Amino acid sequence: MIIAKPKPLVEVIEMVHDYSSLLVVGCGTCVAVCLAGGEKEAFILAQSLELAARVKNKNISVETVTVERQCDREFLQVLEAGVSRAEAVVSLACGAGVQFLAQMYENKPVFPAVDTSFIGVAEGPGVWTERCRSCNQCYLGITGGICPVTMCAKGLLNGPCGGPSKGKCETDPNKDCAWVQIVERLEKQSRLDLLVRIMPPMRHDLSTHPGKITRPDYREITSPGSSLP
Repeated sequence: MIIAKPKPLVEVIEMVHDYSSLLVVGCGTCVAVCLAGGEKEAFILAQSLELAARVKNKNISVETVTVERQCDREFLQVLEAGVSRAEAVVSLACGAGVQFLAQMYENKPVFPAVDTSFIGVAEGPGVWTERCRSCNQCYLGITGGICPVTMCAKGLLNGPCGGPSKGKCETDPNKDCAWVQIVERLEKQSRLDLLVRIMPPMRHDLSTHPGKITRPDYREITSPGSSLP
């Protein structure tokens, strides 16, 4: 799940202060789960922008709409009427959703209302932790399902380093050492022999951005000249 957090209101106001009509678009998936950009947050932001404008004796029109997700063209098509009525759009989606929305309606300014933090999981109510860096070369089968690229502060592929103390990372005594956890996990699975393996340096050519993946069975219908978008 992509985790995001709301931008400070003053930052959003600064981006849109030149416009008198706005469309605030919420996203009903990841950012809704982490309470950053769902229907409720879109409504609150719209109300806050209108109130801030009134304080400055300025009248603005703010519409709100929340779609299932903003990273899918079919859900963005329903926004056409609302986008046409607004001078600018404020998106509460992750960075991918903002970019896709801006691409689809390229003649309209689109502004982000959240900061995308990381790909993570829900640890409990209101708590999310980073678990994946999308490095395109997964090591989880070797490291007991614990990602050293993400969970180790140094991103070590061969560890642990000489710094951990009582299972904690030398960079932050409140953080568990990822490699101590990896060793303990592999020990439980009777796979400590994997630690003898020397991992080569990461292949940064595999994590080159921007990335694109097309399933082999979809290549024909998504190739240039195809009838599908």
